[in-house]
Amino acid sequence: MAAKEQEKKTRASHLPEHGPIAENGKEVLLSVKNVDITFGKGEDAVKAVKNASFDIYKGETFSLVGESGSGKTTIGRAVIRVNPCAAGEIDYKGVKISGKIPHSLDREVIRNIQMVFQDPAASLNERATVDYIISEGLYNFHLFENEADRVKKVEEIIEEVGLLPEHLTRYPHEFSGGQRQRIGLARAMVMEPELVVADEPISALDVSIRAQVLNLLKKFQKEKQLTYLFIAHDLSIVRFISDRIGVIYKGTIVEVAEAEELFNFPLHPYTHSLISAIPIPDPQLEKNKVLYTYDPSIHDYSVDKPEFVNIGHDHYVYGNKKEIEEYKKLREKNEPLQPITIRKPGEKVEETAHEVHLSKAEDEFLKTPVHDTGSIWYTVLSFFLPIIGIIASEVYKHKQYYHNYKACKKGAIIGFIVIAVILAIFLLALLLVVIR
Repeated sequence: MAAKEQEKKTRASHLPEHGPIAENGKEVLLSVKNVDITFGKGEDAVKAVKNASFDIYKGETFSLVGESGSGKTTIGRAVIRVNPCAAGEIDYKGVKISGKIPHSLDREVIRNIQMVFQDPAASLNERATVDYIISEGLYNFHLFENEADRVKKVEEIIEEVGLLPEHLTRYPHEFSGGQRQRIGLARAMVMEPELVVADEPISALDVSIRAQVLNLLKKFQKEKQLTYLFIAHDLSIVRFISDRIGVIYKGTIVEVAEAEELFNFPLHPYTHSLISAIPIPDPQLEKNKVLYTYDPSIHDYSVDKPEFVNIGHDHYVYGNKKEIEEYKKLREKNEPLQPITIRKPGEKVEETAHEVHLSKAEDEFLKTPVHDTGSIWYTVLSFFLPIIGIIASEVYKHKQYYHNYKACKKGAIIGFIVIAVILAIFLLALLLVVIR
């Protein structure tokens, strides 16, 4: 039965009207299941996202938070089918949308899932007018009856985001950052999507403009029953706009819970560190705040392997069996945790140096000399002078210039292969001449 359901889901060429219903009675709009995302191949492969899993329910704002480089945007771009999944799958309304899918389904996914990008300047075509930028999706999907209908839709959406119809004839460089982000928002909303991936849409804006854009997002959600995947690194903002929050660390989702649940019971140490870093508006309190630093070496996963487990209250945490038991005990006490500690006036707290334990690969990377670039010129020179290339590669290896070593070795090996092929052809030709 399960195999038939999987086959039906994989072969679907159109999206159903509604998604599957979860145990809590909510409709699951988007489901990310055990997703790995890898960049590069072979030795240079980097796993940016590891075994990520979460559901987004229809009508909610699900926020994905973490520090820069943690894999938030990578997941967001995988949802809109820009980044391919190396493993796992992404389902939309119960239909698999990752990997190779029918053209008709691909068009429906593009139509139903839109993205608002982080950089409002880079995401807009500088050579196109605002009118064309907003209308491009309408043209591609024929979402208007005639020219008058198109103009009406564009003018309505530009006014809804707080701009004027006369702005439609202008170009993006004539607007401020906040206005450009409104244009990007109008471009997404004119498609009437069901899910919007908002990739840090306010991080490049002034503080006064951020509230306006957030209010716009909430307004559209209320009026159009939108669902958001909101990507951010600022937990202070995320708390007030999110229904649920997922915390991601170096490509691994470590905690998922409802917004207030997560802030009252931040069980994973990394979540604790993120909340403790939220600035306090009072300068004196901020000065006396004790900052908690996350040290990943506190986890021992050598034997007892970690899992992503629901500990109750729809609260998921990443940890091994011992850690999960501790998290459950903390949660069962039902006493809100205090991730932010304030020193009392006059109290002196010794600043402890946090010893950071690096992995072998990270340690080797930090030891790498500054000029170890692995430039392509090392490969080219070693190709034409393979003997010198081999000698150079051994010298670089001894000096721990690993990138230069690999570049020289690669060029030298290719050079020797080419020389061997040329010699073989020459000897074969010479043999044929002698035989004749």
